[in-house]
Amino acid sequence: MKKIFVSGLIAGCILFVLSYGSLFLAVKFFPSLFTEYFNPLFNSDGSRDVLFYMHAFIFSFALSWFWDRFKSLFKGVFILRGIEFGLVYSFIALLPVMWISFSALDITVAMVASWFAYGLAQAIIAGMVFAKINP
Repeated sequence: MKKIFVSGLIAGCILFVLSYGSLFLAVKFFPSLFTEYFNPLFNSDGSRDVLFYMHAFIFSFALSWFWDRFKSLFKGVFILRGIEFGLVYSFIALLPVMWISFSALDITVAMVASWFAYGLAQAIIAGMVFAKINP
């Protein structure tokens, strides 16, 4: 349990920093994509902002448990294990969530594609961290 918690915490910190930094870069390089967030669907009064910032840790702890449970299935060097882990997670969990989000919400294909790419990148990075810390 300690390895799950420690690797989840480390991955959460790394994902938090990378996510926060990439948000600034994405706004700078893809401003048209971010104008779509002015949709009333995303209107927030700021009372739940802390939940947004906690997502890297919630995500990392969940993936850390998943890694610990299924790590023996991923073979090779840590980079390949991380990539395979990210792909498995993305196709099992992320793709269905993106599918239902697109079908149920007033969002664009570009927005859903960016969310999928973001989740895939996070899962690959977390997988590499887990493969190094909790092989």
